[in-house]
Amino acid sequence: MVSAFSPDLQNKIDTLMARRKSITLGRVSFDGPLLVAPMSAITSAPYRMLMQDLGAGGSISELISCHGINYKGVKTLHMLSIAAEERNVGIQLFGEDPEAMALAAKRVEALEHPPKFIDINMGCPVRKVVSKGAGSALLRAPEKLGTFFSTMRKAIQLPLTVKIRTGQNEESINAPEVVRIAHEEGLEFVSIHGRTSVQQYRGKANWELIEKVAQEAPLPIIGNGDLQAPEEIRKRLNATHCKALMLGRGPLRSPFLFLESYLTPEDKIFFTPGDYFQVLSRYRQYLEAYTPIARVIETQIKKHVVWMVAGMPGASQFRSQVFASADFPSLWALIIQYMEGLTAHLQQHGEGFREALDGDFMEGGHG
Repeated sequence: MVSAFSPDLQNKIDTLMARRKSITLGRVSFDGPLLVAPMSAITSAPYRMLMQDLGAGGSISELISCHGINYKGVKTLHMLSIAAEERNVGIQLFGEDPEAMALAAKRVEALEHPPKFIDINMGCPVRKVVSKGAGSALLRAPEKLGTFFSTMRKAIQLPLTVKIRTGQNEESINAPEVVRIAHEEGLEFVSIHGRTSVQQYRGKANWELIEKVAQEAPLPIIGNGDLQAPEEIRKRLNATHCKALMLGRGPLRSPFLFLESYLTPEDKIFFTPGDYFQVLSRYRQYLEAYTPIARVIETQIKKHVVWMVAGMPGASQFRSQVFASADFPSLWALIIQYMEGLTAHLQQHGEGFREALDGDFMEGGHG
C-alpha cells in the first residue's frame, strides 16, 4: 500500500486538482485537459500513477511492439500492466503491419485490466522503429492509412486513437490529410507532436500548424511539444483550438507541472524540496510494487532524480555522485542528503532554489 503524502502537500495537491475540468474526446473521457505523453522506457504504470496523483487528467503508455505482444514476449507483456487504480489510460502500439497491429489490439482489449483506448504510434522518429516501417515512417504513405486504421478499428470495441507528427519533413507536411483519414475511419482523436520526423526533438514545435489543424479538424486534436513551463501551458490552455494538451519532457523535470499549470497570481502555493522528495518516495513505492528487479528500480530512480534536480543548486556534482553510487541504499542516502541541503538553501535564500527552465532540457528526446 502506497503511503499518503504529508497533509501539507496533499492539501496543495487537492487545492489545485479541484480546478481541473473533465473533458470528453469522442468516446474517451479524461479528468482534465492536461495529459501525459507516451515516452519510451518512462510511461509504465508506476510513472503514470505518479502523474495521476499529481494532476494529470490521463496518460498513454510507452510505445509497445505489436509483434512482441503477438509473440507473447514476457517483457513486452509486462509493459502492458495497468494497475487497478489507474484512470484514463491508453496503451500505445507500434508496428508496420495492420493485421499484426489488429491482433495485438485484440489481445490488449482482452487484458484483465484493459485500457480505456488504444493509441497507434505514428510519431516515433527513432531509427530502430522507423527503419522497420513503423512509427513516423507510416506518415510517408498516407494513401495506405485508411486500410491500416480500418483493419484495427474493425478488430476491437475499444476506442482507437493515433499520435502523429506534422509530417516526414518540411516538404511533406501532411498532418491535415492524416487527420481527415483518421476521422473517416472512425478514430476518436488525433494527438499531434509539432515537429517533423526528421527534426527528431530539435528545434521548436510548430504550434501555428497545430492550431491551424485543430481549428479546421473534423475530430478532436491534442497538441504536444515544448510545453515545459506552467506559464506557457496556462497561456496555451486559454487560447488553444486543441481539446487537450499533452506534456512530455516538462513533468520529468517538474513533477508538479500539471498542478502548477492551474496556479493563479493570487496563490501562495509553493512546492519545496521536501515535496520533491515525497514525490520521489512515492515513485519508489510504485516501482517496488511493479517489479521485483532491484536493478530496474535503481535505474529508474537514478534517471528521474537527475531529471528532477536539473537547474537546482549543486545539481551537476549531485548527478555525478548519483551515477557513481555503489548500491541502492547508498543512492537513497545520497538523495536524502541532497534534498536536506536544498531545504537548508531554501531557508537561507528564499523560494528561488531553482533556475528557470530552458529549451535545451532533454533535447535528445521525449515529448
